[in-house]
Amino acid sequence: MWLAKRLATSFVLKGHGLFFNTSRSLPEYELRLLHCTCCRRSGIMVAGFNTVNGSDSSEFCQEDGKPLDSCYTAEQRAVILQRLNTATESELAQVKMLRGRKAVNILSYRSRHGPFDSLESVINVPLLKHKSAVVVFNSILKSDDMKDRRKGKIHLAKFIRPEVDRALLKEASSIISIVFGTNKIAWAHMDRAKTVLDWQQEECKSFMNGTYMASDYLKDISAVISKFPAADFFVVEKPSISPQNTSLFPVMAHLRTVEAMLFALLTPVREPGRSPKVLNMMRTAVGRHFDLMVGDSRASGAETVRKMMTESVMKQEPRVVFPHNLVVKHRNSFQMSSKNRGEELCDTLLQAVAFFELLRE
Repeated sequence: MWLAKRLATSFVLKGHGLFFNTSRSLPEYELRLLHCTCCRRSGIMVAGFNTVNGSDSSEFCQEDGKPLDSCYTAEQRAVILQRLNTATESELAQVKMLRGRKAVNILSYRSRHGPFDSLESVINVPLLKHKSAVVVFNSILKSDDMKDRRKGKIHLAKFIRPEVDRALLKEASSIISIVFGTNKIAWAHMDRAKTVLDWQQEECKSFMNGTYMASDYLKDISAVISKFPAADFFVVEKPSISPQNTSLFPVMAHLRTVEAMLFALLTPVREPGRSPKVLNMMRTAVGRHFDLMVGDSRASGAETVRKMMTESVMKQEPRVVFPHNLVVKHRNSFQMSSKNRGEELCDTLLQAVAFFELLRE
């Protein structure tokens, strides 16, 4: 039986056989491995069939001695190296097998030797051997793929309320993005070209100060609104505090009060057929757009804003255009060491950018 199989295989590969015209040669075939479903380590030689899927190619790297860079495509290698060369310790800890000492070792290696230039160089990090490195690489690729899928599900209509005709939104020449906290209201005036026309914040002394006096809230909020320039739409951040968290109920009541007053004061007397001028935008959706979500919580976007401001000065076509006076005014507003990091100021800019970018998509 074994001899018969060998003869049959030889006939096929050489272009001979009972049912083949020996005067005509078959095209040449490349020998490749066919994975056996019952044992991943076994392989069957077949002719002309590419049975190894690119997504499963990393399985060949489970054994020591296999070159790591040859197991991934150029795009996959770029994703892995970008994550390992730029991630912070907390971001590395979210990758499988990189919690604790291994994340610290990666940061230490980067500071001593510079960024990783190949996947093979990663195994020089203490505690990261060949097999564990493969698990890390696959985890990074899986998380990146899931992130792309989540971002693909973000649509403007999903987190803009109330619903507005998309054509009307596209016709808007500028918007004012508004974000408020426990003691401030910040706003950013941005046009369709993502040029920042105005960007500032105002402190409201009556916020969270004793009882919630409607007259005091009205006075502070009206004073802020009087400084707003003209715009086609006002986009107010929708807070994401859960009502089930009873310890934060005073903060939630405050935020809902400010939100309601902003809607009431900014919404003009509607005419039949006119769309509302004041819109809500979900805070969590903006966080997802900029990849700032850690579980259900949103991390600070200060680093993202600082990068945008730097690109505005250094790049010819930046993501956001800042006038020189605003760069000078706010260049130190988002420092980690500062007691007042300007989170509301930062968030209002991110909300405006997300609005126009998602509108284009």
